[in-house]
Amino acid sequence: RRVAEAWLFLDLKTRLHFENNIDGYGITMAILYLVVCILGLAGNSLVIVAILKLDKMASSTTVYIFNLALADGLFMVGLPFIATQNFQNHWIFGDMACKVVMVLDGINQFTSVFCLSMMSIDRYMALADPLRFARWRTPHCAKIISAFLWVFSLLTILPMALHFSADRGLCIPDLVSNTWWLGVLSYTFVLGFALPFTVMMASYAALLFTLWSQRLRTSASNHENHRLEHQITKMVVAVVVVFGMCWLPFYILNFCSLYQSNLLLTFTRAFEFVVLLSYSWSCANPILYACLSDTFRRYFNTLLCLSDKSSPSTQYNTERYDLNDTGIFEVSILA
Repeated sequence: RRVAEAWLFLDLKTRLHFENNIDGYGITMAILYLVVCILGLAGNSLVIVAILKLDKMASSTTVYIFNLALADGLFMVGLPFIATQNFQNHWIFGDMACKVVMVLDGINQFTSVFCLSMMSIDRYMALADPLRFARWRTPHCAKIISAFLWVFSLLTILPMALHFSADRGLCIPDLVSNTWWLGVLSYTFVLGFALPFTVMMASYAALLFTLWSQRLRTSASNHENHRLEHQITKMVVAVVVVFGMCWLPFYILNFCSLYQSNLLLTFTRAFEFVVLLSYSWSCANPILYACLSDTFRRYFNTLLCLSDKSSPSTQYNTERYDLNDTGIFEVSILA
């Protein structure tokens, strides 16, 4: 789906003019695509193994993180196909592969964004009133919600993905009309960015307000409260900034493409870059986990043999930390 948005508005004659002219920019982009793919697959695979082997999905948070990492990892599977098309200016894998890659691309994109939104709601419930929302935050409930998100993502993207074909040498959808294209852009922008971004902003704003209110009601604030508030503030900034930086330029250029009558090479290259930037969001999450979560940092060190492996008596119980320590552990995980 994203590839279609990046290619549909391109002037095909202009693309073919540069088809045999592989310059430094094309080589650089191919290398960057490869780096993003390797980092995304390696990082998200490490998160998946860490959760299955060490955490064993002991809390709702890690269930959502597992599904987020799974969607982000599968997201990377289609990246070599996209990079090949960008590098050669031609789709060489056939019409069926075009449809399959677009379905995988779309379902994993929406699933990862939806999971991130659910994690932000989960973070708020963990701090606002953990006992009241306890029955909604069990691993079993989180698995049911995650399954629904996968199905909903498939239903969301399937009608558009089935319109893809490689008949014109590129894996792009059949353009019905400008009105149809504007509707597709608006549809994907609302579901894939605006609505999730609003949910995350609202959840984290409410979360920070809750912490601030609890601090005012506490007679004597201690160092741990200040540390928790500072940690959550960094988490909020990281989530909002990274998500916005990776996705907002992509949608801005999508809408700008509607007003491009004569495509310039500069605009085309800029669009290729923002497509890569949107994919880089999927490999950024594991990096942020390692930077902002002490627990995941210990998990990664254990898996990479950088520290002693955890014994059964020292396994991390995320749900216990959540209930007994006012959500300190789970809040420290990037949501």
